Amino acid sequence: MKVTVMTADEQILTIDVDPHETVENVKALLEVETNVPLLQQQLLFNGKEMRDSEKLSALGVKDEDLIMMVSGVESRPASNDLALNPDGSAVNPGALQQHLRRDSNLLGQLFQADPELAQAITGNDLNKLQELLRARHRQRSELRRRQAEELALLHADPFDVEAQKKIEAAIRQKGIDENWAAALEYNPEGFARVVMLYVDMEVNGVPLKAFVDSGAQSTIISKSCAERCGLLRLLDDRYKGIAHGVGQSEILGRIHVAPIKIGNIFYPCSFLVLDAPNMEFLFGLDMLRKHQCIIDLKENVLRVGGGEVSVPFLQEKDIPSRFLDEERYPKQASSSGTAVTSGATEKSPVPQAGGQTSGTHGDVTQKPDFEAKVAKLVELGFARETVIQALRLFDGNEEQAAGFLFGG
Repeated sequence: MKVTVMTADEQILTIDVDPHETVENVKALLEVETNVPLLQQQLLFNGKEMRDSEKLSALGVKDEDLIMMVSGVESRPASNDLALNPDGSAVNPGALQQHLRRDSNLLGQLFQADPELAQAITGNDLNKLQELLRARHRQRSELRRRQAEELALLHADPFDVEAQKKIEAAIRQKGIDENWAAALEYNPEGFARVVMLYVDMEVNGVPLKAFVDSGAQSTIISKSCAERCGLLRLLDDRYKGIAHGVGQSEILGRIHVAPIKIGNIFYPCSFLVLDAPNMEFLFGLDMLRKHQCIIDLKENVLRVGGGEVSVPFLQEKDIPSRFLDEERYPKQASSSGTAVTSGATEKSPVPQAGGQTSGTHGDVTQKPDFEAKVAKLVELGFARETVIQALRLFDGNEEQAAGFLFGG
């Protein structure tokens, strides 16, 4: 039905409302039309004030009826305590709080529609109330802006290129908003932080929190951790190099074998040693494969040796806070080349004569027997590119390349 509203400055508006609409919703509509804040509005019908919780039909409002709207400030000429500032905050937050507390109907509706604001009204923190009032004002302003843009697009020239771009953007944003709303309803856990997988291990008798990462190509240990575990003396610096991932980090060398304890069983393990201060120990895909590990997310355990040992993944409270640093740790660990992020790869350096790290040998591929060596190693199950790289690193030595491929 259509209702005529006359404002205090004798402005006449015609609004289309549902007979069962509440007075509060009518005020919200009038706030958009007149820019008079909802809390400052007072609606009168047949000389009687209309309460926010009442419905138009219950008050006897019918099609083409007249409603008077006066400002809350004008209705209380002796006080400006309930007025709002241009930013939406209250001029006198204490007086506004007491006024809203006395309106039990409005307070009950707020607890259903906006419990955070209702709690601020019933609480004792006026600063929080002011912040929420400003936030709600910004939300209403943004809503009005978007409504105005949508209305402008409806009347835009369909042949205007810029208008078409805005319409396309609006349609796209609507799809994103609907997708977001659906995710909140059907997949709310998707918005929670995912804690990485850690288990308790012992490396050379020293207890560690090991980061389990099936997306990492190799198992890695930091220099400081290797020193703490008494393994730095075994560092083979002939395996120096650079590991590439999201960033890059220096490979200091390789520890060929050391005991790690998972559960109650010891396993042999090899590590790359990296200069990564924010990463301690990463259990990578090479050892996961070697020891036939199963990442069981249903039971939240790591099964080793095909199931002979099961160790639980640590809860967030059991993981050191330095490992949960969302800014530094992933950046450092991923730059290890064994990659916190899936798909990163490691440049595997190989020892050369005299202890030097190999460079590129551009003439190796030109040797007449090079393709024969490649074919022979490919037959053993290795990828062609990996075979070529290994032969280049060992200057075409087939036996050394094969040993590297089997050992890596």
